[in-house]
Amino acid sequence: MEALEVTRSIALPDPRVAVCGDWHGNVGWVRTLAKALPHLAPDIRTILQLGDWWMDPGADALLIDAGIERVYVTVGNHENFGEITPLLDAHPGCAVRVSDITWILPRPGRLTIGGRSVLSLGGATSVDKAWRREGVSWWPDEDISDDQVRAAIAGGPADLMLTHEGPDRTPVSAVRAVLSSNPMGFPDDALADSLHSRRRVTKVWDLVHPPLLAHGHMHAPGGGQTDDGRRVASLGCDGQQGSIGFLDMFTLTMQTPSLREIRDAAGQ
Repeated sequence: MEALEVTRSIALPDPRVAVCGDWHGNVGWVRTLAKALPHLAPDIRTILQLGDWWMDPGADALLIDAGIERVYVTVGNHENFGEITPLLDAHPGCAVRVSDITWILPRPGRLTIGGRSVLSLGGATSVDKAWRREGVSWWPDEDISDDQVRAAIAGGPADLMLTHEGPDRTPVSAVRAVLSSNPMGFPDDALADSLHSRRRVTKVWDLVHPPLLAHGHMHAPGGGQTDDGRRVASLGCDGQQGSIGFLDMFTLTMQTPSLREIRDAAGQ
């Protein structure tokens, strides 16, 4: 992977964007979305992808045919940080274009869309890292660092926060249900690391205070609102209900088509 282009400033006029949860390199799912988008949201030109991306650059052609001009990735935990970290380190504070339309956002990153300020804070802790191989299927760089937390807070308030890891004390009932169980038998130390990671997101979330936070990672689609009015949208993963939403940048409201609507629009 190499940097084709870098930019420190991103300002887009888009009144609406698509927000997508984990893709996991699933080209078949991207093909489905590409077929559905011209029917469900023909005005959409930008996708905000919330991590666990690791997509073959060849998939760009599918999205370009659907009218997509830009994909901005907020990195997840299951990325190839052996390639991504050197690119971001070589261009501090810059988004890096890695294919025709795909950009990796810095950690943290700031952009403006439709006049709204947006904060991207990528990364998350893998609760399954004990079963992965460091440097091959797991990298320590996946974690959100203290420096990244400080930099995200220093940037000031934002209207929209994009993360892979969700916040602790989430108002999303579907996520709370996942967090209250451990069906895969993840080790206690990994669960503790995950809690620490969510608390880092929460620290930024509380101080930046965005009206809307959107995240992936949990594969638990749903939404919720805190007592102080902040909303959280948890996006589903590839092939799952609630894996894509169409976000109005003026109202910060999200329209989420059903899985059946997506497949019907894709002719499946």
